[in-house]
Amino acid sequence: MSAPVSLLGQSSPAVGAAFEVRVPSGHFFGTGDQRGQLKNANATAVQLSWLVRPRLALTGTFSWARSRDLATSTAPKLDVFTSDLGLELRTATRRGPARLDLSGFAGAGAGARSYNHRSLDVAATHNLAGYAAVGGEARLGRVGMRLEARDYASGFKSLAGRGTSALRNDMVVMAAITLHSGRGGDR
Repeated sequence: MSAPVSLLGQSSPAVGAAFEVRVPSGHFFGTGDQRGQLKNANATAVQLSWLVRPRLALTGTFSWARSRDLATSTAPKLDVFTSDLGLELRTATRRGPARLDLSGFAGAGAGARSYNHRSLDVAATHNLAGYAAVGGEARLGRVGMRLEARDYASGFKSLAGRGTSALRNDMVVMAAITLHSGRGGDR
């Protein structure tokens, strides 16, 4: 007497959600009027991307730049926190040298920016922010190396909390190792 046996290798794999987790590091620098207000600074971020479609991702980012308030005479330390949510349109993946998969992306999103003096008894200021991004990734299996440049436009109030708001511009350039899970995109 024999019992039926099912072979796991014969069924097609379920397609699950694809997520990417990154902890990028990079540099925050002001442009235009922002250059005279904030010191260029190292930045660290946490990003989570959800691959909605093979070439469309929803990406959430929280970043922290450790800057200084150049408009204050003692140039006190200033934490610049940014949190945003955006969409990325990705190019088709191309096979590169040494079995690397190469792809590019462009993105845009919106969120909030907070400026917080570490040592001054001044309330943090909070502003809306939007960004446009471009970048690329070299990927080998489930691990990738990503480079991204973001151009932010944000509202800006005096860090002392007085005065009118103005539109300011700054850039963030980041590099990260990406860990991929789930389906492999458009491979």
